[in-house]
Amino acid sequence: MKLYKYLMVIIMPLSITAQTAFYNHGAIQIHDNASIAFHTNLVNDGNFDDNNKGLVTFYSDTEILTVSGNNKAIFFDVDIDTANDLELQTSLGITNDLSFINGKILTPRDNLNTSLDFINHNIYAGEDNLRHVDGYTSINGLNEFTFPIGDDNQLRPMILPTQSTKSTFLGAYFSEDPNTPNTFGQSFLTDQKQVFIENISKKEFWDLNGTNATSITLTWNAQSDIPLITDAIDRLKVVGWSITENKWIDLGNANVIGDLNSGRITSNTFIPDNFEIITIASGFSDNNSVDTNILFSPNGDNINDTLIFENLESYDNNNLEIFNRWGNVVYKTENYKNNWSGESTGRFTLNTKDKLPTGTYFYILNYVKNGTSKVQKGWVYINL
Repeated sequence: MKLYKYLMVIIMPLSITAQTAFYNHGAIQIHDNASIAFHTNLVNDGNFDDNNKGLVTFYSDTEILTVSGNNKAIFFDVDIDTANDLELQTSLGITNDLSFINGKILTPRDNLNTSLDFINHNIYAGEDNLRHVDGYTSINGLNEFTFPIGDDNQLRPMILPTQSTKSTFLGAYFSEDPNTPNTFGQSFLTDQKQVFIENISKKEFWDLNGTNATSITLTWNAQSDIPLITDAIDRLKVVGWSITENKWIDLGNANVIGDLNSGRITSNTFIPDNFEIITIASGFSDNNSVDTNILFSPNGDNINDTLIFENLESYDNNNLEIFNRWGNVVYKTENYKNNWSGESTGRFTLNTKDKLPTGTYFYILNYVKNGTSKVQKGWVYINL
């Protein structure tokens, strides 16, 4: 009887339209061990804040349910049991546990201000190809977090590592060709890339947003069609479309596990907001270069002082480009004569007599013989 009176008090500020929506214009607080089930749409123009406890269930076996209104509702535990999905038209926050029982959570892909938000906690269960967030999810916290994201009937999570400081990240998965994305106002052409990158996935990409530096782990499955970009997973890498450079940049391969049908790859550390989208790509294979790893030491001792390509003189003509790790040209010439001793002639060079620092560089050698053009690509290591 006491519970009945208490519930009568807190729903007085509400107006209810039968089978249309549950409207909140006032203030609602859900206490420990309490539970509310929404069998209709929720319109929150009042206060449903992070003081809530208990369990909220969205339930429908026929219609799509929606959450809308001027204010974000924040709940403790949430169950999703909606056969035809739950659509967020305004953000929904969760401070404890989420259970995917039936259906997906849909968020608009063209509005980053509306998302499913995990606040301080990262607990959920039941996700699969038919039960996940189809759109954007955010996390605010410290712990490792796996984004339960996908596109249509495909779950494709990405994994955020433990953070040193409390951070907020927002992410979504797109089962789309980055050359022709549906949502973004631009194309991310897979032929606009650093020279270190050979093939970029045309099957999918992710959007990760955040101001703090982090690594990220991407996943693939059979639908990713990894054999289209490489025949060996150790050549895979994470790449990102640089906002400032308008091309794909190598974000590294700190770890990769799996096989060509399924697996995961972890990037090096980067700042997500510096990149429009990210995806999986491959580096050049050893088979693309006769001299994949060339070592020379331009230190003036007359031993291995210049970069030598064997039998180069037998070709009619050639041109050579050498790049640093950021993809900037450090040396470029026509009809190379095996005489480069490590000086930089790139556009950022102040003194062309200065030697490049010790390290690994990338080269592309185009050469012609009897009217036939060939390309040799590989790495050169300068050891001063």
